[in-house]
Amino acid sequence: MNLTINDVNKHFGPYHAVKNLSLSVSQGEAVGLLGRNGAGKTTTIRMILGLLQQESGSIEWGGKSFSRKEVKLGYLPEERGLYPKMNMMDQLVYFGQLEGMSKRAAKQEAMKWIERLEISQYIKKDTGDLSKGNQQKIQLIAALMHDPDLIILDEPFSGLDPVNAQMLEQVIESLIQEKKTLIFSSHRMESVESFCDRVYLMKQGEVVLSGSISDIKTQYGFKYVNIESTQPLEEYLMGLQTEFIKKGKEYQLQVKTMDQGLYLIEKIKSLVPIRKIGIADPSLNQIFIEKAGD
Repeated sequence: MNLTINDVNKHFGPYHAVKNLSLSVSQGEAVGLLGRNGAGKTTTIRMILGLLQQESGSIEWGGKSFSRKEVKLGYLPEERGLYPKMNMMDQLVYFGQLEGMSKRAAKQEAMKWIERLEISQYIKKDTGDLSKGNQQKIQLIAALMHDPDLIILDEPFSGLDPVNAQMLEQVIESLIQEKKTLIFSSHRMESVESFCDRVYLMKQGEVVLSGSISDIKTQYGFKYVNIESTQPLEEYLMGLQTEFIKKGKEYQLQVKTMDQGLYLIEKIKSLVPIRKIGIADPSLNQIFIEKAGD
């Protein structure tokens, strides 16, 4: 089944939060929904969830009007949505039952995930007494334990340390292997690049960039020469009349073509000893900063 959003609009008073938005997510595809705070991502997600009603346009699942009654949906919100005075098992069983699971099935499935995410030692603790990272794990289990058709992950790495972030990455990879349909919203561009087939970048309620990540990088029109030397390069680079950014010990030069990059590499190598040098595509983070910035 495909999720399709056609020409959707949403206002809050005079503010046009989402403008003529169209996007699609195919079954088994992971799509990134990106943008700065206030770009319209959360409003879009809430319209998919049915928490907000679009004013025009349509949201469809498999060619039919999207209905929470007919589509099993898993949602991991950016904000915490847990009951602080309930322990995790009681809470997960409750959430599972809300999704139509029996109490027994919910408890069995919750236990599988609790063990998988290595939080069984906290099973009797109130969730309000747990760390932000462990609370995030509980919310992730609640989003996945009923085996949803469509999964929306909004800032899934929020509050996770590197070890737990790696654990979550493994979960997401397994969901992709299972051909789950994923919408992935995150400010961690390296994670988006790792998981997503395509991205939609929103700015002020509109999609300003969309497509496969490889195509977006090709269309961006720039590559980067990255250089590390045993001595400062500022004087040499200014002499070559090329713009550069220094990041620690590395210098980054923006070039328009591969030939221009190769020319600069040969020129710099003839002037100064080089420890490391290469040409790289722009990162999604670099493109995000340019396209989503003011």
